[in-house]
Amino acid sequence: MTADPSEPVGSLAVALAHGARMLEPAPSRAKAQAEEILRQIPGQRDAILLLGRALGAMGEPTAGAATVRQLIERDPQDAGAWRTLADIFHLAGDIAAADAAHTEAVRAGVADPTLVAAALALREGRLAAAEPGLRARLKSEPTDVAAIRMLAEVAAQIGRYEDAVNLLARCLELNPGFHEARRAYAQVLLRHERPLDALAEVERLMALSPKDVGYCMLKAAILAKLGDHDGAIRLYDDLLAQLPGNPKGWMSYGHVLKTVGRRADGVAAYRRALEQAPQLGEAWWSLANLKTFRFDAGDIAMLRAQLARTDLDPDDRLHLHFALAKALEDEAHFAESFEHYSRGNAIRRSQRGYEPRETTDFVQRSRSLLDQAFFAERRGGGCPARDPIFIVGLPRSGSTLVEQILSSHSQVEGTAELADLTSIVRRLGARRPPGGEPGYPQILAALSPADRTALGEEYLERTRAQRKTDRPLFIDKLPNNWMHVGLIQLILPKATIIDARRHPLACCLSGFKQHFARGQAFSYGLEDIGLYYRDYVALMAHFDAVLPGRAHRVIYERMVADTEGEVRRLLAHVGLAFEPACLEFWTNDRAVRTASSEQVRQPIFGDAVEHWRNFEPWLEPLKSALGPVLASYPEAPACDEL
Repeated sequence: MTADPSEPVGSLAVALAHGARMLEPAPSRAKAQAEEILRQIPGQRDAILLLGRALGAMGEPTAGAATVRQLIERDPQDAGAWRTLADIFHLAGDIAAADAAHTEAVRAGVADPTLVAAALALREGRLAAAEPGLRARLKSEPTDVAAIRMLAEVAAQIGRYEDAVNLLARCLELNPGFHEARRAYAQVLLRHERPLDALAEVERLMALSPKDVGYCMLKAAILAKLGDHDGAIRLYDDLLAQLPGNPKGWMSYGHVLKTVGRRADGVAAYRRALEQAPQLGEAWWSLANLKTFRFDAGDIAMLRAQLARTDLDPDDRLHLHFALAKALEDEAHFAESFEHYSRGNAIRRSQRGYEPRETTDFVQRSRSLLDQAFFAERRGGGCPARDPIFIVGLPRSGSTLVEQILSSHSQVEGTAELADLTSIVRRLGARRPPGGEPGYPQILAALSPADRTALGEEYLERTRAQRKTDRPLFIDKLPNNWMHVGLIQLILPKATIIDARRHPLACCLSGFKQHFARGQAFSYGLEDIGLYYRDYVALMAHFDAVLPGRAHRVIYERMVADTEGEVRRLLAHVGLAFEPACLEFWTNDRAVRTASSEQVRQPIFGDAVEHWRNFEPWLEPLKSALGPVLASYPEAPACDEL
């Protein structure tokens, strides 16, 4: 016998769940269920919420809202009641009222145990602890905008920017006046390489609060990302004149000053930050990351003192370890230096995680799919523009040097490490070809000539915001694009590809010693980075075989030994006439955003080529991971060894 939906079924929890299931298909039955519960248990909170939702779903928002307001009058801090009220208004199309109710729900939820626990876990970097509680909350309360924003923060911190963007877009759809969520949205858009969209969001916030320090700093960071360094500097100048006691403002100011070559001013800005907040690890690391900077004895003592503190944020601690390691390396205390590099890397690795097998599997799938026949069958299509010059390889391989040499040519503009190709890859990876295997690179087999042309044109359009001159060629120096040489060939068949390569021990150790602002999760363990280098060599050797001559290889040690000869060969591959300015690249005053920004403002010196030997006693895990790649450098091992 079927139960009468107008009567409570079983326990209270079962009865409420039954009513909730009726909300969408039969809201009148949900209303009847709620009313029956309230007859038996007058004032029961969840039944009142169910009744309010049912009335809203039946097209009676005024009655539904009045019902829920009983609970708010009883307890103004009932965040669930405010959320239900917001849902009723949203369903009725009253976005302003829904927005106001969601805002009240956020305020009322500041003491919510689930959200408090998640916030604490986020602050302490325990992302795995924060996520389950937030997902459970959203399963039961899908419009809890505070939980949505916090889950987006989890996604952003582990690099799932697409997820973070989508979550925050939903959050703002529900609660347009949730300014903290909009600020987070702008930040994630910036990290997701959508700076123009990020700028639009932060300008909406600044229209309401033009002097808000956080908004001004975020806008300055966006302008710097867009290459408007003068605009960013003007913002920081104004901000810090009004609020000189802002250590993170001084640090961010230092970043921009360093980028445009104002080294002394950048150092002074970092020093101002540390005077105000000596525990600010990123400012210490920013000084170390100038590479040509040297800490004095007082600095080293201060670094040790800060590391002795027990109240440090994990990010401050790892930056301090990296900075002290660099200081000790400069003092030739290599054993202790390596210990601090290792400790900083261990913290970062625990935060980010990396699974080498996933990279190896990707390389194997790419080599299997992207063979000579594959490219022969796809000669048509693709955007015919030859504008982009892709410099690929590993970080710390000499790629910034190659970029600086090329951008010193009158026909070439240097931009930055652009993530636009990666964004296209993410979108392609989410598609499933008809009857085919999902994911990337398999999806490449399903692209039509028109698809390939459209993707090439999309890449050019996406990167247009980074081009500030009328030079016909521009550089995209994101090293990780070695994974996407096959895609480049399909969508931009006339683009130039340069493979910048450095001795594997020198390159991998340099990556291990470098704390990257984001990405490069493979670099925080010697074995991880060695396996990554090996996979990189394997895939590039494959492309050498199936697309002969497609990528021009620049060996760092050869560039040091015979700079003019290597530069001439490089320019010839790009199709450019030799220009003497390319040999005086250090005089180029362009902005440089990478860790090598100071090094490429000096002539080439050979003293760094063998520097890795200072750390050789600790490199056995790296050597083992590299395997045959180490012995065969600068050539690649035979394919069956990779």
